[in-house]
Parts: sequence; C-alpha cells; structure tokens
Amino acid sequence: MKKKIILAYSGGLDTTVIIPWLKENQDCDVIAVCVDVGQVSDWKTIQKRAVSTGASACYIADVKKEFVEEYIWPTLKAGAVYEEKYLLGTSTARPLIAKVLVDYARKEKAAAIAHGATGKGNDQVRFDLAIMALAPDIEIIAPWRTWKLKSREDEMRYLARRKIAVPFKKKNSYSEDDNLWHISHEGLELEDPSNEPQYKKILFKTVTPEKAPNKAEYIEIEFEKGIPVALNGKKTEGVALIGALNKIGGANGIGISDMIENRVIGMKVRGVYETPGGTILYYAHNELERLCLDRQTYSFKQQLSLKMSELVYGGLWFTPLREAISAFVDKTQEAVNGKVKLKLYKGSINSAGISSPTSLYNPSLASFTTGELFNHADAKGFVKIYGLPVLVKALMEQEKKGGSRAVSASGKKAAPKSGIKKVAKK
Repeated sequence: MKKKIILAYSGGLDTTVIIPWLKENQDCDVIAVCVDVGQVSDWKTIQKRAVSTGASACYIADVKKEFVEEYIWPTLKAGAVYEEKYLLGTSTARPLIAKVLVDYARKEKAAAIAHGATGKGNDQVRFDLAIMALAPDIEIIAPWRTWKLKSREDEMRYLARRKIAVPFKKKNSYSEDDNLWHISHEGLELEDPSNEPQYKKILFKTVTPEKAPNKAEYIEIEFEKGIPVALNGKKTEGVALIGALNKIGGANGIGISDMIENRVIGMKVRGVYETPGGTILYYAHNELERLCLDRQTYSFKQQLSLKMSELVYGGLWFTPLREAISAFVDKTQEAVNGKVKLKLYKGSINSAGISSPTSLYNPSLASFTTGELFNHADAKGFVKIYGLPVLVKALMEQEKKGGSRAVSASGKKAAPKSGIKKVAKK
C-alpha cells in the first residue's frame, strides 16, 4: 500500500508543482486539501487542476465561521498588531489550516503532511509548529527546503516539461495570500523598497484614498464582550459582518498598508496589505476599550497585545502562553460593550461618538465644574505623595551642590540643627 501524503493545496504555482514532485520522489498517493478561509477561489477549477496533476483526491474544507470566531476574534480582542502595522491576516489563518490538515491526515491515515511554504518565509514556521503541536507523530514535508528548484521560473519550467499549465499570468505574478480578513502582496517592484507600489496593478479589496468618494460615510458597530455583533443597527454574524465592512472600507480607501517587516527567521521583507474591514474593527474596538477599561487594565493589556502579536506572527498559536493571554483578554472583554459610530473619509477613520452600558466615563468627574466626587483641595496631598521620588532625588542633587537636604513636613526647608544640646538651669 502506497504512503499517503496530505497536501495543503491552493491551486497556485507552488502547490501545482508539488503534486507531481511528491509522486515522483516519494512514490505516494497525494491527497489535496483546500482550506476555505474566505479567499476568492474557483474551487471546482482548483479541484480539477489537483486531480489532473496527479492528486488522488481533492477536498474543500469550508472553515470561514471557525476562522472568524476562534482565530480572528481572539486576535482582535487582544488588539494584537505586529510591528504597529500588520493586522495578522495570514498569521491567524495558518494555525487553523494546519489543524484542518491534521484532521484529514487522521481520517485518511496519512503518514505525512506537505505544504508549499518556502525556506525563507514565515509560513513554514507557522505550519510546522502547529502540526507539531497537534500531531507530533506525523511527518512534515516542505519541498522548498529539499528540492533543487530555486525560483518561480524553475517551477514554471518544471511544469512546462510535464505539459502542465502554469496557473497564473507571469505579468501579474505577485505572491499573494487572500482570505476573508485581508490580502497580502509581495514580489515584483515591491522587492525594492525605493519603489512606490503600483497600486493600479496591486489593489484587490480596496481603492486608493484618491479614488474614494468625496463625501464621508458614517457607520455604527455594536460590540458585546469585545466581539462585533451588529452593523448599522442590524445584528450580523461574523463572516457576513467582516464581508460587509470589507466592501464599505474598501470603497472608502481604508486599510492599505505598505510595510517593511521583520520575518521570524530574521530577514526584512516588504509587502502591501489590504485589510479594510479589519482596520475598521480594530479602530472601533480600541475606541470602546478606552471608554470601558480602567487605566491599569488598559495599560497592562497594551503590553500583552504586543506579546500576543509576536506569538501569532511567529506561529505559536497552540501554546500555553497564547492561551493564557487569550484567557486574560477574555476577562477584560466582559466590560467591552457598546456602540461605536465612525466617520470614514478617503482612507481615514475618526470616532463620531461612543456609548456603552459599561462605560467608566463619569461626567461629574470629567467636567470642569467641581462635582461631589472630587475636591480640588485633595489634589495637593496626592501630587506631593505621587512626586515624592522626584523630590527626594532633587534634594540629593541639591545636597551634592552644598545645600541642605532637610525638608519640613510642609515641604519647606527646615532650619539646620546646631548639634548643641541646651542645658536647663537648676
């Protein structure tokens, strides 16, 4: 009986080459698995392509709902943004794709899982670590780390020799990853950081701000426990809500990011990301948190948001630390409820009003008019104690310059003691 290998199949150049390569080098049955996380794909054509190039079967797994609820929402609630710009669109999808591959490997009793991630990229780390965490007994095959092909041109020649059609037009051969949350673009002119992106050729989900309408658009998003549940007053489930926001944000030029980032393995790369709906949701969620979280919780959560972004970007989704951070985040989100109104205009987002039943904003405290909850005279003692370290350091510096360190209880310099004891007369 031949060895069975599950292949993460997209129908693109890499995975189209991998099917015949595996059969020629492993003497195996290749079972292609396409994981639908919301990318725009012609699944019937892709299935036919997989079988025609040698796969014994090609399955389509629709996991868009799971992608949103179990991966996107936890990352959104955490406020995780990698290196201040990347909303982790590819990073959140990879652990789920790996989980699906493991599920099919178990069903098919496969000995190995193969993927088309390159030896330079982040995805090899994300796929490998997720598979290791979920199925340490299953072999991982990454042909880019072993075969002799060195470039996309080599891959195209490989297919030509076998009379297999190349699945894209060479002129538009950006390396792209598309899902419900975003689309990324790498390659061609983007490989030179001095080049301006050719947005006319690149953009898929979004128009440039220059082409957006000259009139602002207002929208309202409602959150329950940190999760968006309604758009413009209409209750909407996650997949449909993100799809609607992608259209709204895309039409208004929202969510374009030209970024040079640090990959896991150390090199710098450049990509253009389109995340229109995600950019809107991150902005709205953060605005609501500012209203609903106390200062210490908000501050500490900012620190964990940074760590969460590094874990997700680096493929460490299925780890105790990521799960622990998510548990902390879920606790904080119990207070994040309410509605956020936003103004969208030519690539910009501005808050147009926030309301929440769990708001910590108290008009009596915030107003310039003194209310019952605040006495201005109390501030003097607070500032004195709060600034005690500042005062102590200043006195030390003063003493070093020849002055006195002594201070009275009122904060004024105390008269220096003579050191002579006064003797009472008998």
